[in-house]
Amino acid sequence: MTINYFSPMPSAVKRVARIGLCIFSSVCFYAASASADQLDEVFKVGQSKAAAAQKSQVKIDGIADKTDALLQSYKQVNKEIEGLRVYNAQLEARIQNQLKRITEIDKAMSQVTVIQRQITPLLIKMLDGLENFVALDVPFLAEERQTRLENLRGNLDKSNQTIAEHFRQVLEAYKIENEYGRKIEAYDASIDFNGDGKERKVDIFRVGRIALLYKTEDGKEVGRWNNESREWEALDASDWGSYINTGIRIARNQAVKDILQLPISAPEAAQ
Repeated sequence: MTINYFSPMPSAVKRVARIGLCIFSSVCFYAASASADQLDEVFKVGQSKAAAAQKSQVKIDGIADKTDALLQSYKQVNKEIEGLRVYNAQLEARIQNQLKRITEIDKAMSQVTVIQRQITPLLIKMLDGLENFVALDVPFLAEERQTRLENLRGNLDKSNQTIAEHFRQVLEAYKIENEYGRKIEAYDASIDFNGDGKERKVDIFRVGRIALLYKTEDGKEVGRWNNESREWEALDASDWGSYINTGIRIARNQAVKDILQLPISAPEAAQ
């Protein structure tokens, strides 16, 4: 007996197969539709997470920037603090030095009264010495120098001037006298040669303190001051007149400076 495995299906079986195929197709279509919806949901969730991640990254970047700025500010503040520590240490050293100076000044001020009592006698001695010096010096600008000394002595009695001002004035007088020995000058003067009260007008030529010479207005008589004999002595006008006249012109800026031959006494050894 031969069995035919490919025999046609019965009609009922075909219908069942068609129904099953339709059901399967419906299921597949539904499944495909359901998968598409799920994928959309997944995409939406993924996009939402990506957007949230971007926002989170922006926040993280902002926090990182703020942290870096705070760190730099912290470092800068630390540098400033270190600088202030060094500066404060220097100020402290200065303050200690100033306190030391204040103590010294207070100590010195406590002795001001004693110092003032000692300065006044010193100034009087200085004026006495200067007066003696002028009296023994070559008699140039005698009236001017004597008037200066009288004014200085009178100022010592003035209550509106301080001891420091008195001291400054006396030192200034010494400075002026010192400058006289370093300069040359020419000026007009009246001299009583014979001591009879009759004065003659002359031109005086002074070379520091080493020479004091004169020339009469007519130029016929010349002479010099002899500090040893404390008197004027005549010189030969033919020998010294031209030199003295040239010296007077140089002192008055009327001639160029030149080497002059003058009648100067030889220096003596100090005793």
